[in-house]
Amino acid sequence: MQLTITPDIVLLFAVLAQAVFAAGLLWFAPHNQLPNRFLALLLLTIALWVLDGLWRASGLYGQNAEWYFTPIYYSLAFGPLLYFYVQSLVSQPFRLHRRHLWHFGPVLVQGALYWWLRFQPYATRLWFWEQVHQPYTYRVEFIGTWISLIVYLALSLRLLRRYQRWLPDNFSELSQLRLQWLQVLLLALGMVSVQWLVEVVLREFFQLYYAYDYSTWLLGGVVLLIGVVGLRQADMRAVHFAPPEATQKAPQPISAASLHGEATGGLFAAASDADVVAVAPTVQPAPAAVDAAVLERIRRALEEEQLYLNPTLTLAELSAHTGLAARLISFTVNNGFGQSFNDLVNGYRVEAVKRRLANPADVARLTLLGIAFECGFNSKTTFNRIFKQFTGAAPSEFAPQ
Repeated sequence: MQLTITPDIVLLFAVLAQAVFAAGLLWFAPHNQLPNRFLALLLLTIALWVLDGLWRASGLYGQNAEWYFTPIYYSLAFGPLLYFYVQSLVSQPFRLHRRHLWHFGPVLVQGALYWWLRFQPYATRLWFWEQVHQPYTYRVEFIGTWISLIVYLALSLRLLRRYQRWLPDNFSELSQLRLQWLQVLLLALGMVSVQWLVEVVLREFFQLYYAYDYSTWLLGGVVLLIGVVGLRQADMRAVHFAPPEATQKAPQPISAASLHGEATGGLFAAASDADVVAVAPTVQPAPAAVDAAVLERIRRALEEEQLYLNPTLTLAELSAHTGLAARLISFTVNNGFGQSFNDLVNGYRVEAVKRRLANPADVARLTLLGIAFECGFNSKTTFNRIFKQFTGAAPSEFAPQ
């Protein structure tokens, strides 16, 4: 058996090597353990699909028919693994339960079929290819993979958008939590889905097989993206996003009686049902009045006790500090201050920077970035963006020349 070395073969082999290496690192990563293991499995299942492309490009199938029906096809797991990665990443208390296993039923059938065929005589496999696989099961597998990926992509994108809307009401520092790279990943898989639709049309209506097959290269790009960026995902243990469908009942109207609600127990404590800020339900109750005492307690915590100086201040931490329930704080910030939690805290930070810049002693002692760090910002990029958002000007325009 001969293997012709071409640039395409070398590139595909490099992609596969990177996938295996990155999957190992993700599997044993110390943080985001469950999400990273879903991502590692997704990486490996996509890599096996790319392996099929490598074998076709190298001519191995044509040289040895025994390579057909090698059990490397688990494409029906692409969608479920992606969705459960997103779900477990944005809600770290998430656990995989028996009720979730039906999502993986199709890929178990897919894998079982190929493992059964692998141990059949060649004559049986040849018969199956000619009489069953080519006319029927191949179509079911390929079109089923496309439908599955489309459905789970839509579910993942909807969940990610809800999470991104929820984020500013719960965190003062968003740069590591926005999951912008995940949007790019979903877009890349969307491109793969479009390419697969083209292949379905060409095969079903024009009998063109592998004539315009670019999905292997697109999936190779997805593998590289996951390997490079997925490993750099920030620790998400503080994130306890609860999608609307995960909430058993709609939130009750907030009243002053919630003033003495229990504290959350700190940044890394498990969130209780009362401490999870749910996305607004479809039918909202009549708005309750903002309690002036609650409003004053939040103002005092930020303005006098200067909690905004904590660069990673979260709604849960403010709840623990004040003894107010997280839902009550969120309601009061949104309706009393008329801002999101993120904007409220960053507004205090920007005002602190402006005061420090007006003080000659601070300007003489610290750089502009040093002042920003002492006022609660923790990165230059975030500081520049937030400062311009609030003032309409770059920080350097406020700094004495």
